[in-house]
Amino acid sequence: MSHVTLVEIQPGQFEFRLPDIGEGVVEGEIVKWLVAEGQAIKEDEPIVEIMTDKATVEIPSPKSGTVARRFWTEGQICPVGQALVLIVSEGSVGAAALPVTEVDAPAKQEVVVAVASGSSNGHGSVKAGTAVLERPSGERALAAPATRKLARDLGVDLQLVPGSGPHGRVTRDDVQAFAAGPTLAPVASVPAIPVAVAATSPAISIAAGPGDERRPLRGLRRKIAEKMVQSAFTAPHVTTFDEVDMTALVGLRQRMKPRAEALGVKLSYMPFFIKAVIAALKQFPSFNASLDDTTQEIVIKRDYHIGFAAATDNGLLVPVIRHADRKSLLEIARDMADIAARTRAGKATAEELSGSTFTISNVGSIGGLFATPIINHPEVAILGVNNMQKRAVVLEDGTLAARDMMYLGLSFDHRVNDGAEAVLFLNAVIGYLKDPETLLMTL
Repeated sequence: MSHVTLVEIQPGQFEFRLPDIGEGVVEGEIVKWLVAEGQAIKEDEPIVEIMTDKATVEIPSPKSGTVARRFWTEGQICPVGQALVLIVSEGSVGAAALPVTEVDAPAKQEVVVAVASGSSNGHGSVKAGTAVLERPSGERALAAPATRKLARDLGVDLQLVPGSGPHGRVTRDDVQAFAAGPTLAPVASVPAIPVAVAATSPAISIAAGPGDERRPLRGLRRKIAEKMVQSAFTAPHVTTFDEVDMTALVGLRQRMKPRAEALGVKLSYMPFFIKAVIAALKQFPSFNASLDDTTQEIVIKRDYHIGFAAATDNGLLVPVIRHADRKSLLEIARDMADIAARTRAGKATAEELSGSTFTISNVGSIGGLFATPIINHPEVAILGVNNMQKRAVVLEDGTLAARDMMYLGLSFDHRVNDGAEAVLFLNAVIGYLKDPETLLMTL
């Protein structure tokens, strides 16, 4: 749904509203203001950093003028279509003379009263005269991520909580007050919403000691925290481990590196991992899938969009190599280098950081023998690639030899796949890595 992003409310006075910044994005966190109130700005000059579920983006000004007012503070959540800043053109009325303007507010909340015959302490009951909030069908309650987590911790359905904040936003106090009152049930006109409730302890307050430092959990770090909690408490995780003899692949890569470098490509091990995973996914398609909670259907993906975890100064992101099955080793290596560099520089687009069907997390380059990676929800599996070490191995003929060995960890969603399937899938990946000539036949 498109929104008008620049609205002239008085001659020379413009409200700039948060534009659509990605498919499915309905709100963004104000991570950092790049301009101050009273500051002159040029058209296309960045004014604010916004963090969405998919990426951090800089929002440029659509007009030259002076920033008369910033409507949000850092750490707050701004819905798409709401005013970000008030821009005053040169020669117009000063900001001090302007009233605070509420624009494009969400549809007015409707409160209905469910009248019961009397009060009850039973779960799901409603006291006589209790107000139950009814939002328009499909409208998501406005709330900050921390408030959503608190609601999950307390077992509260945010869709039923009346919001006292700006534009009906549900605050922490609203959730706590709702949880302290009688348990409310939705009236007949409010559809039941399938929700995976995290079985966690209630939120606790941490007392800081002398010299302790408090850092706001915001921006990318907060999004990572949300994603990890969502995945951990939605998909029942199981991790299976195995080891792979990488000796033959190490030799193949060493022979291929000079040719790749002559073409301007740095050939790492990751393109081989990606190709091995794709070959295994074609044998076991239920690992290239997602579970649709609303319809209770397993959706088998026919595209192979492979994500790879990339560490940045702000946290972990997952760039995506789209249609990786259609690309050669060198094409994958070239694409990875390009998107990884832009991701670390904060220049990757939201589309480049979303839509993966399977993810590989490679921590082996910095060490670590074992890891239990968390699934990149809504995917159903993730492969953890660990450190490669020279180890003494007993070969099939009974002799002892030094080999390049690596442990792999596959975390999978036990709702979709069972342990036997996971082991067979991991065996297939190992087979391709152990015998890279077989892998080359699949390219």
